[in-house]
Amino acid sequence: MFEQHASSGPFCEPDLDHHLEAFLASLAQAGYAENTLRGKARRIAPFVQWTRTEGIRLCEVDDLDACIEAFLACPSRRLYKHRCALQAFVVYLCEAKVLPQRPVQPSAAAILCPSVLENLHSQQGLSDHSIAAYAVSARDCIEAMQLAEEAVGVDALAIRRYILDVSQQHAVATVKVYAAGLRSFLRFCLLKGLINRDLSTTVPCIGRWQPKPMPPVLTDEAIARVLAMVDRSSVRGCREFAILQLLAGLRLRASEVLALRLEDLHWEQGEILVRGKGAQFDRLPLLQDVGEALVQYLRVARGTSDSRHVFLRRKAARIGLQAPSTVSAMAHRALERAGLLPSGRVGAPIFRDSLATRMLRHGASLSEIAEVLRHRCIKTTQGDAKVDLERLRDVAQAWPGTQEVV
Repeated sequence: MFEQHASSGPFCEPDLDHHLEAFLASLAQAGYAENTLRGKARRIAPFVQWTRTEGIRLCEVDDLDACIEAFLACPSRRLYKHRCALQAFVVYLCEAKVLPQRPVQPSAAAILCPSVLENLHSQQGLSDHSIAAYAVSARDCIEAMQLAEEAVGVDALAIRRYILDVSQQHAVATVKVYAAGLRSFLRFCLLKGLINRDLSTTVPCIGRWQPKPMPPVLTDEAIARVLAMVDRSSVRGCREFAILQLLAGLRLRASEVLALRLEDLHWEQGEILVRGKGAQFDRLPLLQDVGEALVQYLRVARGTSDSRHVFLRRKAARIGLQAPSTVSAMAHRALERAGLLPSGRVGAPIFRDSLATRMLRHGASLSEIAEVLRHRCIKTTQGDAKVDLERLRDVAQAWPGTQEVV
């Protein structure tokens, strides 16, 4: 059960009915639908009445989460939707300084993790999405190994034991992300003097030994068919068509599409500023088809918002799209509509991979392909430009004892 204490500061018990109206007004300004507002009011109003009936003064409650759980103990309340609405309301009250901020003893992860993430952003130039992925492994590693309290006791055995524990709880792809984040984190610890030797080399490589099929290659005719199948009369289709034009016409990455801002579109110069990986900025020509698709989206489908991102969510809150997987899902649906969806995991990178492979088949060198795709490392280009199997058959020798090339 939660406890109350006498307020020692200037805070007095707020008028929750008044602040509930202000909270709903802020949601309406953010673009939430009227039906959503009514639902939140229907879930929060009983909580307000409950605090009044039970004589609970929120400004004197030590643990607001425990207070919410006490209210939700009634079986008649649907826990998930009530909890989400009430937590959002309490956060609003705290941010508006209506309720006092309770002092919380920060954990080692809370102290160290912000410094790690700032280093990834300022020194290594990682994107927000990469930093978010690395943050999970860094925070988990700090808590599991009790850094920085017992950093001296961290050794190769402890690191491998930690990776083994992670591998038993997650898929191989997730473990690879954890391992990459852990290596980066250990290098940071060495830099800050938390450990006295480089332990990043002790993180084991995560293998995924399985045959990787050759990815499909989209021809120009196939890409035209994908674009033609988009319903541009709807708001959703208009946004999807503009994104597909950027993927197919300029070969942008999904993360680069999300990072695109209104000030990056230089209409008079006919250029577009691309915010690439590793804090890399490139200027690309704004092709006519791409420009027309963007103009239509901005005029018809984008709507008003305080956000400067070009592509926004269709539902409240009206902010920029958050995850690259959203863009890949659009590409996946577009390929499926056009009847060109191959087997396996396919998303936005198929347009870049297809261009690289087609260029390789037409005799382009890897350095030329790297320049077109804006790669800084030739190894990345080697991964995108897949080998032409038909051309390999011309030079391959027959298997011993047979007359044909397998």
